[in-house]
Amino acid sequence: MNYTESSPLTQSTAIGFTPELESIIPVPSNETTCENWREIHHLVFHVANIFFTIGLVIPTTLHLHMILLRGMLAIGCTLYIVWATLYRCALDIMIWNSVFLGVNILHLSYLLYKKRPVKIEKELSGIYRRLFEPLRVPPDLFRRLTGQFCMIQTLKKGQTYAAEDKTSVDDRLSILLKGKMKVSYRGHFLHNIYPCAFIDSPEFRSTQMHKGEKFQVTIIADDNCRFLCWSRERLTYFLESEPFLYEIFRYLIGKDITNKLYSLNDPTLNDKKAKKLEHQLSLCTQISMLEMRNSIASSSDSDDGLHQFLRGTASMSSLHVPSPHQRGSAKMKPIEEGVEDDDEVFEPVSPNALKVHQLP
Repeated sequence: MNYTESSPLTQSTAIGFTPELESIIPVPSNETTCENWREIHHLVFHVANIFFTIGLVIPTTLHLHMILLRGMLAIGCTLYIVWATLYRCALDIMIWNSVFLGVNILHLSYLLYKKRPVKIEKELSGIYRRLFEPLRVPPDLFRRLTGQFCMIQTLKKGQTYAAEDKTSVDDRLSILLKGKMKVSYRGHFLHNIYPCAFIDSPEFRSTQMHKGEKFQVTIIADDNCRFLCWSRERLTYFLESEPFLYEIFRYLIGKDITNKLYSLNDPTLNDKKAKKLEHQLSLCTQISMLEMRNSIASSSDSDDGLHQFLRGTASMSSLHVPSPHQRGSAKMKPIEEGVEDDDEVFEPVSPNALKVHQLP
């Protein structure tokens, strides 16, 4: 019988080369399976992912949403760096997370800088809380408004802020900070100006399209006064670059003119009463202060012309919003008319020409 005996060399050759040949044979990709899962990563890896998850699920309605998000991402990147350096020894993971950490720290620093508390001067804090803070004006924007092209000036009792037919209205816009001023026309008292109120808001509004006009009233300090004064030209340029603040100024000046009209109807109106009237509507809001003063000037130089105008404006405002702070004169008859034309209010009439119209 013939048989072939395998030699030890053959056996050693088969044993030595068979595993290497098998490793060269390609395995189809569709047959690749994860039969042996690697061990779970270190706890630091999982804690980092927990911080990432917390940062991503923070609701956007939260006031500090972006600050918390960037803070969570920064903590997660820091833990990833620790995990990649100490437990994984992966240089690429460490480098990429170092870049992410730097970006998040820069953004977080910028957000914290924007949220820093802005210190407002004590003398200006009153007008900020009274006028600008309720309208959501940020403190940094208010500081920019009051930190440039404006100054705080002082007037002693009896000194004149503006003289009628002499002082130009194109130079400034002011807010009274302390004291009291009185406004008069040809020696006739019109109304007072109290702190946190604009001094020359009617002139600022009425001369936006007409330059070179003069004050039609005289404004005198009734006490030692301090006021914040803006350069009108520079303030106009600044408001053009800040549309939000421009609308805020339009609203504040319009409301201030309305309060002055209330004060004109009731000269005894004090600062506390004026605060209560801020939210009340009146037909007086449709009246231009320039027309009012022109009407006074064109009516008569005598006392009768002024008193007739004041009586006419008081009657008109009482048609729509009867204010509890307005006192009716015993000589005035009640007006039962539903609507009164503005032209009739400002038309100079004699006391004998006043008639009472009744609704049909």
